[in-house]
Amino acid sequence: MKSLRFVDLSYNDLEGPIPESKAFEEASAESFENNKALCGKHTSLKNCPVHVKDKKAVISPLALILIPSFAVLVIALWISIGVVCALKSSERKKRVKVRDLHNGDLFSIWSYDGKLVYGDIREATEGFDDKYCIGVGGHGSVYKAKLSTGQVVAVKKLHSLHHSKLEDQRASESEISALTKIRHRNIVKLYGFCFHARESLLVYEYLERGNLANMLSSEELAKELNWMRRIHVVKGVANALNYMHHDCAPPIIHRDVSSNNILLDSSYEAHISDFGTARLINIDSTTWTATAGTYGYIAPELAYTMKVTPKCDVYSFGVVTLETIMGRHPGELIYALSTTLSSPSSSATGLEPLNVESLQLKDIIDKRLPTPTAQMAEEILTMTKLALACINVNPQFRPTMKNVAQDLLTPRRELLKLFSSITLGKLVNSDDIQEGKSLSDSMSSS
Repeated sequence: MKSLRFVDLSYNDLEGPIPESKAFEEASAESFENNKALCGKHTSLKNCPVHVKDKKAVISPLALILIPSFAVLVIALWISIGVVCALKSSERKKRVKVRDLHNGDLFSIWSYDGKLVYGDIREATEGFDDKYCIGVGGHGSVYKAKLSTGQVVAVKKLHSLHHSKLEDQRASESEISALTKIRHRNIVKLYGFCFHARESLLVYEYLERGNLANMLSSEELAKELNWMRRIHVVKGVANALNYMHHDCAPPIIHRDVSSNNILLDSSYEAHISDFGTARLINIDSTTWTATAGTYGYIAPELAYTMKVTPKCDVYSFGVVTLETIMGRHPGELIYALSTTLSSPSSSATGLEPLNVESLQLKDIIDKRLPTPTAQMAEEILTMTKLALACINVNPQFRPTMKNVAQDLLTPRRELLKLFSSITLGKLVNSDDIQEGKSLSDSMSSS
């Protein structure tokens, strides 16, 4: 009926869709009135419902839900399979990747895969064989390990923590974790740690020249450690302790400063090591702990109290400084200072102490080295004065490490003549540092 031009279906009780032709589309609204259920493409009619039998019928609502859902499940399955395959491939490539990182950085590798580094350490030391051991201390043994990356590290294997309380282990782990963030040129870098009931490890940077104690005990190595280098070592240790006590929040007390725990690099730069006994403390709280440290370097107050303060490190620093100047442990001198000066008539031990009052500084310095130059003599004089103040039996009279570090930076006058005649008694009894006077002026007036 293509030629149809006019149509009127009103009042016929019709139902269903109207034909899709121009005549029906242009018909008036009255042409469709009073019918049962006409529908179709006309402004006065409703759209027709979709029926499956229609040629242009679309998918049912249920199918519209099921088909996308099924597609999502298929896609998710393929993604899961891809992730699993990628993880397996990554796991296979990890060891190859790390072993290809020649001259790599252990710290980044430790963060990358701690278990892999632990395995690498065991392999490098052949299960911690004694031939790789480079030192034994009160808290564990130290091994030299060359990793597959080519990096050489020092690994301290601590004594077993099997009998330690779980909360103690967690506290230690938290403390040492904080120490990995410390960065100072005179503090050995702590790369990482591993706490386990069987093997607990601390991984440090490796320093070529070993510890100060070994160098001073060797005739050949002691001569290599000349006066300039020894002065530099003392200043480095002072700067490190000053940083730990006054620039860290909370402050860090090492608790075991000794010549065994001061390592030297290829340039004879000093680095404080072995934080196995270190403690992060609240300086305003009362911190009680078991006595720790190396015999001969422990502050005397720890004999009757277990309270650890920064002044304990100050005392140990004083002992190390005298040891560096004398070339040997100053045990006899410390005993003399604690007896002769405090109570000259005391001889309860039956030993005859040194006469510190008349003992000259030039007589106690390391004789394996040539006489220091005028400039170095003044530095040694200053160091000795500070060291004697640091080993005062009363911790309240000891200077802080900030005072020590600052005084070591003070320019000095050349006093070679004074150096050749000054006695320890004058150094101990002078109060120039506390009063703010220059050491040279005080000695000259004496």
